Amino acid sequence: MSPSTGTGRLQKVLAGAGVGSRREIEQWIRLGRITINGNVATLGQKVSGREKILIDGRQIPALRKTRPSPRVLLYHKPSGEVCTRNDPEGRPTVFDRLPPLQGSRWINVGRLDLATSGLLLLTTDGELANALMHPSREIEREYAVRVQGTVSDLTLQRVREGIPLEDGVAKFDSVEPTGGDGSNQWLHVVVSEGRNRLVRRVWEAVECRVSRLIRVRYGPVELPRSLRPGHHRLLKDKELDALYVAAGLRETEPDSAPRY
Repeated sequence: MSPSTGTGRLQKVLAGAGVGSRREIEQWIRLGRITINGNVATLGQKVSGREKILIDGRQIPALRKTRPSPRVLLYHKPSGEVCTRNDPEGRPTVFDRLPPLQGSRWINVGRLDLATSGLLLLTTDGELANALMHPSREIEREYAVRVQGTVSDLTLQRVREGIPLEDGVAKFDSVEPTGGDGSNQWLHVVVSEGRNRLVRRVWEAVECRVSRLIRVRYGPVELPRSLRPGHHRLLKDKELDALYVAAGLRETEPDSAPRY
């Protein structure tokens, strides 16, 4: 699972080397922030990895050099932390607690809003991050949700079939009550798209307020009960293999494919 450091399109090579997600790098290229051997880079330009590549005038080490294998970190995000590297309001960010890196950086796979807690994946592999977030992959995200309001059978049917929102119809792939009643009803919800605040917005559209939201699964990776908020661990080999398969970056190996 070494990063792609051979000849290839600039954005793919840089993403595979952990410089950033492919989306970020494509935007930097469009803005003229990247140069190759003194010339402004173009989108889709091919590189070998031996060129002098600069971002905002700062050189990227030769990509042909040996780099550590990509890593994926599972972080239990507490509520009250933001998923940006720096916050103008001075709020704590998820990056404050992560282990430091040399020669690459942590890239978050999607985001959780300020009040949402639970599983957040971060990786040094920009290509993996891009694939996991791409709408075409339809990676499942599962949440434990506590709602206030009446969750009738009709309400459950509506959120399964689809609710019109300002940016299009949204629905839950599945929704199952897991206990509680009144203002303390817990449900498990599965969605396969990453629209901003989707779970909260769907419940609000059926007049139910989300009082707590915890992501418990992203694709094949589940949040361990033993991992406390604010703590992290690297993915195990089987988890990592399953994640690359889910992202479409590796074929399934029937004899050794992990089971969840």
